[in-house]
Amino acid sequence: MRFFDWEIAGFDRDSAVEFCRNGVNPLVSVFLTSRGFATVEEIKSHVSDTPSAVYDPMLLADMDKAVERINFAIENNQRIAVYGDYDVDGVTASALLADYFRTKGADFEVYIPDRINEGYGLNRTAIDVLKSRGVELIVTVDCGVTAIEEAEYVKALGIGLVITDHHQCRDSLPIADAVVDPQRSDCQYPNDALAGVGVAFKLVCALESAESADEMFRKYGDLVALGTIADVMPVTGENRELIRRGLRVLEASQRTGLRQLLRDACTARGRIGTACVGFVLAPRLNAAGRMGKTNVSLELLLTKDANEADLLVDELTTLNTKRRALETEIYENALSIVGSEKPDCPIVLASRDWYQGVTGIVAAKMAERYFLPAIMISIGEDGIGRGSCRSFGAFGIISALTECQDLLISYGGHEMAAGVTIAEGDIDEFTRRINEYYRDNIKSIPKPRLKLDFEVEKPEILTVVNVEALEGLEPFGNGNPPPCLCIRGAAVCEIMPVGAGKHTRLKIEKSGKVLDCIYFGMPPGELGVTKGETCDIAFEPQINEFRGKTTVQLQLFDIKKST
Repeated sequence: MRFFDWEIAGFDRDSAVEFCRNGVNPLVSVFLTSRGFATVEEIKSHVSDTPSAVYDPMLLADMDKAVERINFAIENNQRIAVYGDYDVDGVTASALLADYFRTKGADFEVYIPDRINEGYGLNRTAIDVLKSRGVELIVTVDCGVTAIEEAEYVKALGIGLVITDHHQCRDSLPIADAVVDPQRSDCQYPNDALAGVGVAFKLVCALESAESADEMFRKYGDLVALGTIADVMPVTGENRELIRRGLRVLEASQRTGLRQLLRDACTARGRIGTACVGFVLAPRLNAAGRMGKTNVSLELLLTKDANEADLLVDELTTLNTKRRALETEIYENALSIVGSEKPDCPIVLASRDWYQGVTGIVAAKMAERYFLPAIMISIGEDGIGRGSCRSFGAFGIISALTECQDLLISYGGHEMAAGVTIAEGDIDEFTRRINEYYRDNIKSIPKPRLKLDFEVEKPEILTVVNVEALEGLEPFGNGNPPPCLCIRGAAVCEIMPVGAGKHTRLKIEKSGKVLDCIYFGMPPGELGVTKGETCDIAFEPQINEFRGKTTVQLQLFDIKKST
């Protein structure tokens, strides 16, 4: 049992019956009533395109200035540098802007700093390199809003600077020709949760015209969906509309590299959902940046040559395999350092032996395992630690880092995930201060509760037709989680290890209905139940296709003995 308790929302039976009478699928009817839908009109709006949810890009502060400066550069043949980030959000944003500039015949290049040697965001060495190449305008994507000193250096060199970002701003903004960030305190844009690629998309829409939005969707919707999902932005409001329409573009993507990657990595099913992007495509694209070869992902997104795309996909697969091996090694090392005694304050670990590119993944796994914020710091030969921070519960990691900023060389990110640079000698004091801040603001370790939509009392409702209809409510994600249902009092018929014993496949039976289950990341020995016992399961129903056969499969989130 991974969760302290289950919190079941339940559903309104009368409303569900009324929805069914109006032609809504039975399983969908029950699910949407549990999510608070009260009318058929609300449902129709939820499942249909909502153009009104996509806002005018000119509502973003400084967007007019960004458009003016970029158009000036294009018209006067100034060399432009697209300055991005090495994660999927940054790479998709870089590819989007690069492709746009290419269509405009602009003189441009893409610069993404090396994750290991340069770190995140603008840096003076990179700026000097761009200056030597004749760059007259730098346009950042997914970075730059906290680069106060670097922006001053850009200005001193006589280079123009347009910043597009989506991270939290500090008290003052960088001095630039334009700073476009929905997180600005003076920005009236209705959606402050755009991804970096979302802001880049808004920029190209503004550079075109209001009437060109649909055409921009057809060209770049796949990249917008990829980056927004990969960066775990809220899948609500405008973001949900961007993702929904973007996934349709991705399914029929004309981007050569993405077609090859989809063919290599995903199933043969036509529909691509957020799970395919989040757990299949994004990790592969991210692997390049984590292993110090971001250019592989960028080139894959930009190439028009099928043979080159095949080679790049193969290289991504190799890099992803190496990434997984390093991640496992560091995670096991981190567990051994923590030991058997459960910690009661943020986990701050540092080592000279850890590969920096995967510390973020390990920090996330540590936070999930111990229900605590986790900070993993990789110390370089220069004595400088570069750390990845992941929060848990209501603890704001950026707020905590701000309280310790006198100890930090740099930091930035979101309240739930951030990066930090710190001298090795300051790590102990940093740990003490972070722990003190945590104890002052969080009085007890949060007990993880699993929120479920409703209990499935009659398992026969879980048919292929009904589950396919439920999947049709995509996209799901942060702020709009996928269906989480439960069945209580089911008999465990079969338990089988899969994936070299790392995962478990089960068969359960209730009311004469036998259902297949899969529990990823849970070895059979840690299930807490055995064959023949009666159990309660929490799950997401999914469609599984294997050897031409389509069946319903329950992906488990938790399992416990029935009481």
